[in-house]
Amino acid sequence: MDSPGPAEGAGPGHWTPPRTSSEGGAPMGEGDEGYGEWQELVGAALLGTDRRRGGGPADSPEALLDAAAVHTVRRRAGLRPAGARPRPEPAPHDPRPAPPEAAGRRLAQLLAGRTGAGSGGGGRRGSAPDLTELLPQWLAAAARHGYRAPAALVPALLDAARARTDLRPQALALAGTRGLWLARMNPDWRFALRGGAGGGELPDVTDPSAVERLWEEGLFAERVALLGAVRAHEPAAAPRLLATTWAAERAEDRLMFLDSLRAELSLEDEPFLEAALGDRSRNVRATAAELLSALPQSSLAGRMAERALACVGPEGVTPPTECDGGMLRDGVVKRPPAGRGERAWWLGQLVEAAPLSCWRERFGGLGPAEIVSLPVAAAEGWTEELHAAWCRAAVRQRDPEWSRALLGPASAPPAAGPGTASLAERAKLLETLPDAERAAWVAEFVRAHGLSEAFQLLGVCVVPWAGALGRAVVDALDIAREAGSYPWSFSGVMGLAERCLDPSEAGRLEALTEAAASEEPPDASPGATAYWAEAFQRLVATLRLRAAMLSELAPA
Repeated sequence: MDSPGPAEGAGPGHWTPPRTSSEGGAPMGEGDEGYGEWQELVGAALLGTDRRRGGGPADSPEALLDAAAVHTVRRRAGLRPAGARPRPEPAPHDPRPAPPEAAGRRLAQLLAGRTGAGSGGGGRRGSAPDLTELLPQWLAAAARHGYRAPAALVPALLDAARARTDLRPQALALAGTRGLWLARMNPDWRFALRGGAGGGELPDVTDPSAVERLWEEGLFAERVALLGAVRAHEPAAAPRLLATTWAAERAEDRLMFLDSLRAELSLEDEPFLEAALGDRSRNVRATAAELLSALPQSSLAGRMAERALACVGPEGVTPPTECDGGMLRDGVVKRPPAGRGERAWWLGQLVEAAPLSCWRERFGGLGPAEIVSLPVAAAEGWTEELHAAWCRAAVRQRDPEWSRALLGPASAPPAAGPGTASLAERAKLLETLPDAERAAWVAEFVRAHGLSEAFQLLGVCVVPWAGALGRAVVDALDIAREAGSYPWSFSGVMGLAERCLDPSEAGRLEALTEAAASEEPPDASPGATAYWAEAFQRLVATLRLRAAMLSELAPA
């Protein structure tokens, strides 16, 4: 049998001293029985066994190394007795009910990330649902019912939130007070103390002394939650609370607190935001300017309108020739990114920050659709820059009329759109429309152009995709299958459909699944038929599973 070395990874010049226990004990040190012998043995093992050979069997190199290994393990494992630490206080009570037993078992399965039998290997997903992708939906549904996490699953939930930042807000809300209690004891979960909604017991927002105490002494997550609660109760009270400690806050905290004012943003916030335009942090200044420009009646919006109207009109476009101090204070960034000209960069920032209402009078009473269709400065090449800025303004000001004008009809080819051909910009514009109108526009786009261009647009539609949108997606998938399209190009859309299609589409999809398994379209790509059959089977199984999840979460 080979003799073990003196320590894992040990060697000349590479010995690692034993670590101190975090439980209050300590490894053997000077004065402990056997310490001198251990030190001598390790020294001989590191410097060379031939320096301590006496000729007897006990002094052979093998025996010496064995003895050094035993003493090293003993030193690392042995702890001196230490006093017991005080028992921690119990976790605060969470009054929310636990989910039904079946739903709790489902959560444990989703956290474990098992995909079930039948999943393929070698990078192929197989026909079994991907449970890890369904976890966000389970958390969202549990939040709608007002459940808390089962106590035994809180550690696994925190581990999942640590690994996936997209899960953190919902996971920490579900973990609640017990999650924060545990996070204070485990450094791996300390992220929970600086992110999410806090989950702790908040004071009555009508009690000024309690609010002031938590605001000045609370953890960051508790302060974020408190600010949100104050904002929801009395919007104007939030900037007043911020002002009490604003000068002493860290720059990154000031930025996050300022960002929280997006909810219930109004002209009552203008004095605080105007003051923040002079903040020492560039990011804070930029956020303050953005929030003010989202208020069409603000002084900053008026200043930007004056600048933008001087540059753009029926006669053409004349971009600014300089970025003066006033523009800088109002959030205009002077240096353009690589590949952008300075004047175009400044023009875009002025137009996107100006209130959209100012353009009707500038263009003789025309509405957004008519203004967008005008060939303003097309010869000079400024139209694309102007339309892109109007798109950003429509998104920032949440203006559905301008968004409709810039989107144009969904059936038109993207390149022929009146305002923008960019799918990313179109997706942002769609978010300003009512849910039903958004879904109808995307359904028409899918019917006209198929799924290959629709991925970003589908991502902003409200889940589940029901009615015309759900039918359009299923029809487009079936058309792609019948055409023998290269199957892997639709894998992203298929994954999105598994998470977003209305489970009621499962019955219709089952019929298509049978067709996908039996038909061999002419000119199909190699492996396409098997892929579509497998993908449709997985889609049906996932929809059935989502339906079961919702049923399990329903209160008895």
